[in-house]
Amino acid sequence: MTEARGRFEWGQTASLLAMIANVLRDPKKTKAVKPADFNPYNVKPKAKVPVSILRDIWCRTT
Repeated sequence: MTEARGRFEWGQTASLLAMIANVLRDPKKTKAVKPADFNPYNVKPKAKVPVSILRDIWCRTT
């Protein structure tokens, strides 16, 4: 129950932070930010490294 409230409140706070950041940014130099950029509950998935790259690095034959 407390986690749901935390997610809800961070959603609102992140929206306000994104709005302020977008108002104060220079549109020619930076892109618009999203509320998800400020919300600690929105964890971006890590990029997966293809196995072929790892195989090429570790199994080199010299």
